[in-house]
Amino acid sequence: MKRVYLFVPLILFIALVVLFAKGLKLDPNDMPSALIDQSVPEFSLPSLASPDRLLTRADVIGEVSLVNVWGTWCPSCMHEHPYLMELSDQVPIIGINYKDVRDDALDWLDKLGNPYVLNVFDEMGTLGIDLGVFGAPETYVIDRKGYVRYKHVGVVSERVWLERLKPLVDELRGEK
Repeated sequence: MKRVYLFVPLILFIALVVLFAKGLKLDPNDMPSALIDQSVPEFSLPSLASPDRLLTRADVIGEVSLVNVWGTWCPSCMHEHPYLMELSDQVPIIGINYKDVRDDALDWLDKLGNPYVLNVFDEMGTLGIDLGVFGAPETYVIDRKGYVRYKHVGVVSERVWLERLKPLVDELRGEK
Protein backbone atom coordinates (compact mmCIF):
# COMPACT_ATOMS: atom_id res chain seq x y z
CA MET A 1 0.00 0.00 0.00
CA LYS A 2 2.87 2.37 0.76
CA ARG A 3 4.14 1.94 -2.82
CA VAL A 4 1.01 3.74 -4.11
CA TYR A 5 2.13 6.90 -2.33
CA LEU A 6 5.31 6.87 -4.41
CA PHE A 7 3.23 7.73 -7.50
CA VAL A 8 1.48 10.77 -5.98
CA PRO A 9 4.28 13.24 -6.93
CA LEU A 10 4.34 11.84 -10.48
CA ILE A 11 0.56 12.22 -10.82
CA LEU A 12 0.71 15.81 -9.50
CA PHE A 13 3.54 16.64 -11.89
CA ILE A 14 1.60 15.29 -14.88
CA ALA A 15 -1.50 17.24 -13.83
CA LEU A 16 0.52 20.49 -13.62
CA VAL A 17 2.10 19.89 -17.03
CA VAL A 18 -1.37 19.41 -18.56
CA LEU A 19 -2.66 22.64 -16.95
CA PHE A 20 0.37 24.68 -18.05
CA ALA A 21 0.15 23.30 -21.60
CA LYS A 22 -3.51 24.28 -21.76
CA GLY A 23 -2.69 27.77 -20.44
CA LEU A 24 -0.05 28.32 -23.12
CA LYS A 25 -2.72 27.91 -25.81
CA LEU A 26 -4.87 30.75 -24.42
CA ASP A 27 -4.87 34.11 -26.21
CA PRO A 28 -4.24 36.92 -23.68
CA ASN A 29 -6.10 39.36 -25.93
CA ASP A 30 -9.32 37.37 -25.62
CA MET A 31 -10.23 38.60 -22.18
CA PRO A 32 -13.87 37.97 -21.36
CA SER A 33 -16.06 40.94 -20.60
CA ALA A 34 -19.22 40.92 -18.54
CA LEU A 35 -20.48 43.71 -20.81
CA ILE A 36 -20.67 41.68 -24.02
CA ASP A 37 -24.25 42.05 -25.30
CA GLN A 38 -24.92 44.57 -22.53
CA SER A 39 -25.60 48.27 -22.89
CA VAL A 40 -22.80 50.80 -22.51
CA PRO A 41 -23.10 51.98 -18.89
CA GLU A 42 -24.74 55.29 -18.11
CA PHE A 43 -22.24 58.06 -17.41
CA SER A 44 -21.90 61.82 -17.28
CA LEU A 45 -18.30 62.97 -17.72
CA PRO A 46 -16.65 66.02 -19.25
CA SER A 47 -15.37 66.18 -22.78
CA LEU A 48 -11.58 66.18 -22.97
CA ALA A 49 -11.50 69.22 -25.25
CA SER A 50 -14.37 71.13 -23.61
CA PRO A 51 -14.51 70.59 -19.83
CA ASP A 52 -17.82 72.48 -19.59
CA ARG A 53 -19.52 70.02 -21.97
CA LEU A 54 -20.76 66.86 -20.26
CA LEU A 55 -20.87 63.73 -22.38
CA THR A 56 -23.30 60.90 -21.68
CA ARG A 57 -24.19 57.48 -23.03
CA ALA A 58 -26.45 59.20 -25.57
CA ASP A 59 -23.37 60.80 -27.17
CA VAL A 60 -21.72 57.45 -27.92
CA ILE A 61 -24.66 55.63 -29.50
CA GLY A 62 -26.32 55.97 -32.88
CA GLU A 63 -23.85 54.32 -35.21
CA VAL A 64 -21.52 51.34 -35.16
CA SER A 65 -18.28 52.58 -33.62
CA LEU A 66 -15.16 51.70 -31.72
CA VAL A 67 -14.65 52.93 -28.17
CA ASN A 68 -10.94 53.17 -27.43
CA VAL A 69 -9.58 53.51 -23.89
CA TRP A 70 -6.24 55.35 -23.92
CA GLY A 71 -3.85 57.43 -21.86
CA THR A 72 -0.67 59.40 -22.40
CA TRP A 73 1.00 57.29 -19.70
CA CYS A 74 0.45 54.15 -21.80
CA PRO A 75 3.36 53.14 -24.11
CA SER A 76 1.14 50.71 -26.01
CA CYS A 77 -1.28 53.57 -26.73
CA MET A 78 1.58 55.49 -28.33
CA HIS A 79 2.29 52.48 -30.53
CA GLU A 80 -1.40 52.11 -31.44
CA HIS A 81 -2.10 55.78 -32.17
CA PRO A 82 -0.80 56.00 -35.79
CA TYR A 83 -3.00 53.08 -36.82
CA LEU A 84 -6.03 54.65 -35.14
CA MET A 85 -5.34 57.77 -37.24
CA GLU A 86 -5.60 55.61 -40.39
CA LEU A 87 -8.61 53.72 -39.08
CA SER A 88 -10.60 56.85 -38.25
CA ASP A 89 -11.48 57.20 -41.96
CA GLN A 90 -13.23 53.81 -41.89
CA VAL A 91 -15.06 53.79 -38.57
CA PRO A 92 -15.97 56.40 -35.94
CA ILE A 93 -13.70 56.09 -32.90
CA ILE A 94 -14.77 57.41 -29.53
CA GLY A 95 -11.96 57.98 -27.07
CA ILE A 96 -12.00 57.49 -23.34
CA ASN A 97 -8.99 59.29 -21.93
CA TYR A 98 -8.42 57.10 -18.87
CA LYS A 99 -6.85 58.27 -15.59
CA ASP A 100 -4.83 60.98 -17.29
CA VAL A 101 -3.89 64.65 -17.01
CA ARG A 102 -6.03 66.81 -19.30
CA ASP A 103 -3.19 69.07 -20.52
CA ASP A 104 -0.97 66.07 -21.30
CA ALA A 105 -3.77 64.44 -23.30
CA LEU A 106 -4.54 67.63 -25.23
CA ASP A 107 -0.83 68.09 -26.05
CA TRP A 108 -0.66 64.46 -27.23
CA LEU A 109 -3.59 64.98 -29.61
CA ASP A 110 -2.18 68.30 -30.86
CA LYS A 111 1.17 66.68 -31.68
CA LEU A 112 0.07 63.27 -32.95
CA GLY A 113 -3.36 64.02 -34.40
CA ASN A 114 -6.85 63.26 -33.17
CA PRO A 115 -8.54 60.11 -34.49
CA TYR A 116 -11.53 60.49 -32.15
CA VAL A 117 -14.94 61.91 -33.04
CA LEU A 118 -15.27 62.74 -29.35
CA ASN A 119 -13.20 62.10 -26.26
CA VAL A 120 -14.55 61.41 -22.79
CA PHE A 121 -12.25 62.61 -20.00
CA ASP A 122 -12.35 59.85 -17.37
CA GLU A 123 -9.88 61.37 -14.92
CA MET A 124 -10.89 59.20 -11.95
CA GLY A 125 -11.49 56.04 -13.97
CA THR A 126 -15.16 55.67 -13.04
CA LEU A 127 -16.34 54.88 -16.58
CA GLY A 128 -13.38 52.56 -16.98
CA ILE A 129 -14.46 50.66 -13.87
CA ASP A 130 -18.03 50.41 -15.18
CA LEU A 131 -16.71 49.09 -18.50
CA GLY A 132 -14.48 46.55 -16.77
CA VAL A 133 -11.25 48.08 -18.06
CA PHE A 134 -8.10 46.18 -17.06
CA GLY A 135 -5.75 48.81 -18.48
CA ALA A 136 -5.06 50.68 -21.66
CA PRO A 137 -5.39 50.27 -24.54
CA GLU A 138 -8.70 48.48 -24.73
CA THR A 139 -11.15 48.78 -27.60
CA TYR A 140 -14.84 47.95 -27.67
CA VAL A 141 -17.11 47.49 -30.69
CA ILE A 142 -20.43 49.22 -30.02
CA ASP A 143 -23.55 48.69 -32.14
CA ARG A 144 -26.06 51.37 -33.15
CA LYS A 145 -28.19 50.82 -30.06
CA GLY A 146 -25.25 51.19 -27.69
CA TYR A 147 -24.59 47.53 -26.92
CA VAL A 148 -21.06 46.22 -26.46
CA ARG A 149 -20.49 43.49 -29.04
CA TYR A 150 -16.76 42.83 -28.62
CA LYS A 151 -13.85 43.78 -26.40
CA HIS A 152 -10.22 43.75 -27.52
CA VAL A 153 -7.48 44.10 -24.92
CA GLY A 154 -4.22 45.45 -26.32
CA VAL A 155 -3.06 47.36 -29.36
CA VAL A 156 -5.36 47.58 -32.38
CA SER A 157 -3.11 46.77 -35.32
CA GLU A 158 -3.91 46.18 -38.97
CA ARG A 159 -4.09 42.44 -38.29
CA VAL A 160 -6.49 42.90 -35.36
CA TRP A 161 -8.65 45.26 -37.41
CA LEU A 162 -8.84 43.00 -40.47
CA GLU A 163 -9.22 39.68 -38.64
CA ARG A 164 -11.37 40.60 -35.64
CA LEU A 165 -12.87 44.08 -35.60
CA LYS A 166 -13.69 44.88 -39.25
CA PRO A 167 -15.71 41.71 -39.90
CA LEU A 168 -17.85 42.46 -36.85
CA VAL A 169 -18.20 46.17 -37.71
CA ASP A 170 -19.23 45.23 -41.28
CA GLU A 171 -21.74 42.68 -39.97
CA LEU A 172 -23.26 45.19 -37.54
CA ARG A 173 -23.50 47.75 -40.33
CA GLY A 174 -25.20 45.15 -42.53
CA GLU A 175 -22.33 45.17 -45.03
CA LYS A 176 -21.29 41.49 -44.79
